[in-house]
Formats: sequence, structure tokens, C-alpha cells
Amino acid sequence: MHRSTAAPVLLATTGIVLALALSGCSSGGPDTAPTATRTVTAVPTTGSSAAPSVGSSAPSTASTPTAAPSSTGGTAAGGRCDTGSLAGSIESGSGGAAGSTSVHLALRNTGSSTCTLQGWPGVSFVGRGDGSQIGAAASRATSSPHPTVTLAPGAVAVAPLQVATAADYPTDKCQPVAADGFRVYPPGSKQSLFVRDTDFTACRSEDAGLLNVSGLVPEGQAAE
Repeated sequence: MHRSTAAPVLLATTGIVLALALSGCSSGGPDTAPTATRTVTAVPTTGSSAAPSVGSSAPSTASTPTAAPSSTGGTAAGGRCDTGSLAGSIESGSGGAAGSTSVHLALRNTGSSTCTLQGWPGVSFVGRGDGSQIGAAASRATSSPHPTVTLAPGAVAVAPLQVATAADYPTDKCQPVAADGFRVYPPGSKQSLFVRDTDFTACRSEDAGLLNVSGLVPEGQAAE
């Protein structure tokens, strides 16, 4: 009876040993985990290598605005006179011929820096106490001198202005009305200034063109 009892014990022991051995073999499972970990690590490596490529383009883009100061600086000195830095007046001219009066439209640089004027000012009569234009704007004497006039602070450019006599036109063609002065656009400007002068009668009808303006020249150099 004793022998028959020992055999089952031995078999049970052998089964435990075999189970332990199989358990040891199955421990190879974790060896695959590092492989998976290395695969994940490769993703940030690829991403980080792309980042410098994107970042390296930033200096090239940022350097583009450096052209702006150069352009701005090039136009700062001796630029066209702004309307806000000019004051207008009507000065004596040559007196004119029969049927017209010739005066000088003077533009003075009231700013603190040198500027330039070149060409013909836009001129028209205004009145009615509200600056409304009266009649046709001045025609241009295109054959007159029109140099670039450099105006230091306080300097003056003049444009000879011929004003025809309204009374020489039939009343129905002229439709005469007293003028308050002139609206003047400096050459190249879309802003105007008002020059008061109540010595002239304007024509409301645009069929009666009373004004003819010559190009601006330095004060004292007007031909008429």
C-alpha cells in the first residue's frame, strides 16, 4: 500500500515542475515590448527633424520688411509741398491787357522743411459764402514755363493768372455774380486751399471761361 501511494506523489511533483518550466518559457512575452517602445520613439524623432526646417524659413520672411525704411527715407527730403504747408494770396501782376486783368497767384511755403512745386495749379472762382464753385475752372497756358520750384521755408512760387472782365460778356451768357475768392489746388494735390479776394466778378455760366493760369515759377521770375 505504501508503494502505491508514492507513485501519485511523484507524478504530482513532476506536474508542478513541468508547469514551472512552461511558465518560464512563456516569460519571453515581455521581450516584444521593447520593440514596440522603439517604434513609438521614432515618431518624435521625425517630427523634431521637421521643426528646424520650418523655423529656418522665418528669418528669410522677417528680413523682407527691411526694404521699407530705405524706401521711406528716399522720399523724405525735398518732397512735393503738402497743401497744409502752403498759404495762398493774390499779388499784383503785369496789369493785363484790355478786357482782362493779370495778377500773380502766390503760394508760400509755411512749413518747416524744403519742398517742391511743379506745374499748373487748379484754380476756380468760389462764392455764395460757402465755398461753392462759380463757373468754369481756369484753363491752362500749357506753353508757359513750368520748372520744378524748390521752396525753402518762407519762399514763394507764383503762377500768373489772367482774369477776363465779366462785364465784357452778355449778361445772359455770363450770369454775373460777385466772387469771394479762389479755390486753388496745388499741382498734384487733391486738397485745396482758399484764397480770399473780392475784387472780381465771376460768371455763373461755364460757357464764359474767365480764368487762364500759367505754370508756377519762383517769385520774381514770372514772364508777365
